[in-house]
Amino acid sequence: MTDADEHRALLEATQALMAPLARLLVARGVPYASAEESLKAAMVDAARAAHPEGLPHRLVSRIATSTGINRREVTRLTRAPESPVVPRRSIAAELFARWGTSPLYRDAQGHPRVLPRQGEAPSFESLARSVTQDVHPRSLLDELLRLGFASHDAASDTVSVVLEDFVPSSDRTRMLEFLGNNVGDHLAAAVENVIGQAPRHLERAVFAHDLSADSIAAAEQWVSQYWQQMLATLVPFLERLLAQDDADPGRARGHRFRAGLYAFAQRDPGGGTADASIPAGAVEDASRDRKSQAALPDAARSNAVNQNAAPDAAAPPTAAHKTARTPRTR
Repeated sequence: MTDADEHRALLEATQALMAPLARLLVARGVPYASAEESLKAAMVDAARAAHPEGLPHRLVSRIATSTGINRREVTRLTRAPESPVVPRRSIAAELFARWGTSPLYRDAQGHPRVLPRQGEAPSFESLARSVTQDVHPRSLLDELLRLGFASHDAASDTVSVVLEDFVPSSDRTRMLEFLGNNVGDHLAAAVENVIGQAPRHLERAVFAHDLSADSIAAAEQWVSQYWQQMLATLVPFLERLLAQDDADPGRARGHRFRAGLYAFAQRDPGGGTADASIPAGAVEDASRDRKSQAALPDAARSNAVNQNAAPDAAAPPTAAHKTARTPRTR
């Protein structure tokens, strides 16, 4: 593989990684500026970690050269490493906040008024224009409708608040924390396998194409059952390891471990096989050596599944999960 081929493959992989992240950001109303700031900060941190032995007075130049970020931005990001980035609120969030706090747009009970969509203040049009002159009021209304924070009554042409809190619920917050932890570690393992001297982390997958909806349901049920078996075996095993570490003060500590399992299914683009080079109905082992991928014949499919079967185990532990020293599942 030439450098050009590797660069093209890297950009394609980056696009594949960015697409679901962009979908999440758009779904939650996060503006591009906030996402860009997070990416810049992450690249600066990565560049700094890549040159730990460099001279301090050349730090900015090294980071700017490695990342392509201009020196002024690098200086800003490196001078306040302890200060968390204050996220910019989206225009939709600004509008929503003003709707709930401005006396002009609140009723006698202090709740956001039901507003006529157009007209003089108080109206949704006047509210939108009081927040920004750069985005059309209709576009802001469409965004609030998409996010589920407002509703539009076409008969009376009025707009009302559906939810009076723009902050995600605690359940959503926990789900986002799990996403960052689980997917973050999974991605870190894959990246280290690619850029390291030798693969160090287990990262494997099996994927199949051209399945029916019934087959997808059966496969998802199988994976779910396998996870329960794996959980019932792995948690006690990790607890025994923790106990061994506790019993030996001479062991160096400070390491962490995460193991997970995921399954993903969707309809292939065009209703068939996503990759024309892969035969319809093929099963592939996405192992570390991407070049060794091969479709498995029907006779080998059951063997490929059976060799991964977990040993029989009791139901997953419940009470054991209550202690801080006990492995947690996410």
